[in-house]
Amino acid sequence: MDRKSNQGDIPTGKFKFFHSVEIRYGDIDAQRHVNNARYFSFMEQARARYLQNLGLWQGRDFDTIGIILAEQRCKYFEPIMYDQEIHVGVRISRLGQKSMDTEYLIQVPGSKSILAFGEAILVAYSYEEGRSIPVPETWLRTIVEFEGL
Repeated sequence: MDRKSNQGDIPTGKFKFFHSVEIRYGDIDAQRHVNNARYFSFMEQARARYLQNLGLWQGRDFDTIGIILAEQRCKYFEPIMYDQEIHVGVRISRLGQKSMDTEYLIQVPGSKSILAFGEAILVAYSYEEGRSIPVPETWLRTIVEFEGL
């Protein structure tokens, strides 16, 4: 199967936020490319920077982040090699009452080639109360404005 054949459904032009990620020696596995589990760390880091960029989280107190990861998946198209320059695009593609869908685009900056594409479902969550909550109105307004939803 041609791994690139599934790339046509990926909305590459809809990503407005990108975070650069440095590939470290420790990210490489025995097959001499980035280990598949690291892609999820890259997406997590980009998601945190996205939230900071939108002013939804200050980046210090993890109890106030207000979300919890419910589901995550990744499609791998090309291997990422040591010392390769990459960036991760993040966008929220759907807002619900208590959840939101996110998408992640991993590319070499300036390239149209897609290295990987990820998706995740985030649930608005109160760590103080230990339960899901409605997505805060300020989050809804900020995300709708930024993403144009």
